[in-house]
Amino acid sequence: MSTRETRGSRRRWRILGILGVAQLMLILDVTVVAIALPHMETDLGLSRAALTWTVSAYTLAFGGLMLLGGRIADLVGARRTVLAGLLVFTGASLVTGLAGSAEMLLTGRILQGVGAALLSPSALSLVVTLFEGDERNKALGVWSALGGGGAALGVLLGGLITAGPGWPWVFYVNVPIGLAIAATLARILPSRPAGTATRGAGAGRGGLDVLGALLVTASSVAVIYALIDAGDHGWFTATTGGLILLAALGYAAFVVRQKRARAPLMDVSLLARRPVATGTFFILIASALMIAVFFLGTFYFQHARGYGPLRTGLLFLPVAVATMLGAAVTGRVIARVGPRPLGVLGLLVAAAGMAVPVFSLHPAAVVIGVAIAGAGAGAGFVVASATALGQVAPHEAGIASGIVSTFHEFGSALGAAVVSSVAAASIAGQTLDGFTDGFLVATCAAIGAAVIAGILTPGKH
Repeated sequence: MSTRETRGSRRRWRILGILGVAQLMLILDVTVVAIALPHMETDLGLSRAALTWTVSAYTLAFGGLMLLGGRIADLVGARRTVLAGLLVFTGASLVTGLAGSAEMLLTGRILQGVGAALLSPSALSLVVTLFEGDERNKALGVWSALGGGGAALGVLLGGLITAGPGWPWVFYVNVPIGLAIAATLARILPSRPAGTATRGAGAGRGGLDVLGALLVTASSVAVIYALIDAGDHGWFTATTGGLILLAALGYAAFVVRQKRARAPLMDVSLLARRPVATGTFFILIASALMIAVFFLGTFYFQHARGYGPLRTGLLFLPVAVATMLGAAVTGRVIARVGPRPLGVLGLLVAAAGMAVPVFSLHPAAVVIGVAIAGAGAGAGFVVASATALGQVAPHEAGIASGIVSTFHEFGSALGAAVVSSVAAASIAGQTLDGFTDGFLVATCAAIGAAVIAGILTPGKH
């Protein structure tokens, strides 16, 4: 390798590292909040529904606008979109930290989601286009390890910050970090003409499908609202059924819109490709399982056991290590073993881990079980990214990245909404049975997903 090639390789990996820190900040903001929820509940007088929306408002705005963010990255360039997303996210973090009411808190979380929706797909698009072949798989492994480990590390850092300066600082800390990352990326990211990533793919048509973004976001909000409401009013009510039906109609309208729009958010035929469909399935289920165990764990330790935020955060340290280890090992061997066995194994490991608290809610059993589940979910994140993005053409990188990231956030919102409703009585401090039920539902979901993955996932290529 020549000196010039060596310098180019080092620069690519440096960019990956900095983009990874930016992505880590976005992932942290899903779970770093989880440990602070009981304290937000006390200070702001939040209801169970408001607590759940504190997680879901961010993930739904993040996921619902992700396709729009990917489209913007393809049209105006990933570099500009990354920087714009960083600045929006950083400003919104300041607003959220200053919140003195549930309304201001949720407004800030939505704005954070908007910034994240711009930043995440454009950053991943840069990663996919900067690397090729086996180097791309290694880069995606690093990316997935940061994302999966960040979910667990968020709970640890949330405990440290909440026990120290207080919960507003879980948002304030993003401000100096975001500004520093933006300044660094503005200096080292390669400059490209707008539309380079999508040239030859119809990028010249221009325009943004705002209606499509609104349809998919509103439909997802309807689903999550139905699931949260079910915890208070029951799963088989007219309201729940009506909202689910409304969401189904909204998703169908989104598909029709994408086929007819002059500048669609995505080519829906991408989801008909087996690798992309498999990747989105894996990212959806892995994200749902991860946020479910974090949500259950933080309320179990702080409400049921009376532990402080610092102690609770430290108990999630093994989860962080296990998640990163599962992702790192999978990233190293996936090229040799193939995605199918690793994906199925990861889901079965996650199921085995979440089954442990079903049989024993002793704190040690919960920590061990959640750590095992984290290792399995970490493997799922790598399989998802490598399967969905490993074979896409460069001009499809932005939108394919947006699809994967969209399902990541929808999975997080789904997991939080389902376990919040299943464990509603336990979150309210009335009984421990809800925690057991929540872990049982997650275990069954992982087992069912493993069966589907065994059928759906393509073999080694």
